[in-house]
Amino acid sequence: MSVLYRCWAEVDLDALRSNLAWLRHRVGPGVKILTVVKADAYGHGLKQIAAVLMQSGTDIFGVANLTEARHVRSVGAGWPILMLGACLPHEVEAAVKDGIMPAVSSVAEARAFSDAAVRWGRVVSGHLKIDTGMGRLGMDPSVAVRAACQMAKLKGFQVAGLMTHFAAAEDDPEFTDHQQRKFIEILDRLQKAGIRPPLVHVCNSGGLLWKSSARFNLVRPGLLVYGVIPPTRRPGHTLLHRRLKPALTWKCRVGLVKTVAKGTPISYGHTYYTPRRMRVAVITAGYGDGYMRSGSQRASVLIRGHRCPVLGRITMDQMIVDAGPAAGVRPGEEVVLVGKQGRETISIGELASWCGTIPWEALTNITYRVPRIYLGGHAA
Repeated sequence: MSVLYRCWAEVDLDALRSNLAWLRHRVGPGVKILTVVKADAYGHGLKQIAAVLMQSGTDIFGVANLTEARHVRSVGAGWPILMLGACLPHEVEAAVKDGIMPAVSSVAEARAFSDAAVRWGRVVSGHLKIDTGMGRLGMDPSVAVRAACQMAKLKGFQVAGLMTHFAAAEDDPEFTDHQQRKFIEILDRLQKAGIRPPLVHVCNSGGLLWKSSARFNLVRPGLLVYGVIPPTRRPGHTLLHRRLKPALTWKCRVGLVKTVAKGTPISYGHTYYTPRRMRVAVITAGYGDGYMRSGSQRASVLIRGHRCPVLGRITMDQMIVDAGPAAGVRPGEEVVLVGKQGRETISIGELASWCGTIPWEALTNITYRVPRIYLGGHAA
């Protein structure tokens, strides 16, 4: 690496390609893959990741908003993009002009897209979302069939997809079954009414892994694309770690090494006092880089292949760790915050657990000031 960064993330593009290939094999040739690249591709870098996924044969992109959709479009035209979040009223016109597929939860939304489509001489491919138990976007199942029939009559609007979202596929198989039954009931009633959406999709990453009967003809993996297994209490998930490869490694450097006496207070608030004479290292990452403060005195980092516990409170730009396990460590040496060093590995899931959160938040929390370095092939 020609530039010596203080804090950076390395993204393995070959791992990303491998993960997508494994997912393609798992779902089979009759199922399309929508890769979710919202939140800056889960912190990996939206434009660069979109370029690799285009080269690797994704079918559709999933984004949260119009800005993200435009970033994908700037990389390459032609791929369908589904906006998973609600489209705000003032964004409808632009979404139609840009050819973005919206997820709609009401007839009023569909009508707004229809009106804009007529003005622009376009046809909008909307995905009707049903709320089967997430309680977020989506319409109540009791009105879904009637609403879909109304949408089907709108000019410039077609019901191109039917979707719902699993709320607890990782941990609650009974409720997941309940959601699936509700969804299938709506799908059957729509087909009897003569409405047959070309794309039918339910499975997020958890559903894809543990609800194979709900794959229909499109799945929406997010976390899995980046090589991370959703936290779960289901058995057998450890085998998946051998097949998926985490794409992101997060690193920083040792800034200072010093010896402190027994009873020395460490960091803000003096929440930690050294129990003995200790060798400590100040490392160049903190919550300003996205390493969450809630990991204070719980987390560890890797130095020279050894786990070094975080001491005291994590600060904005630095944290202090016990350098005792890494004998002889010197300033400038590489520290692994997430990833593998020697025989040790710290996963994003482990970091999230230390911080009392989930891998999705831990990844997307990594801030803009942490440069992403792309390894293993071309990225835009």
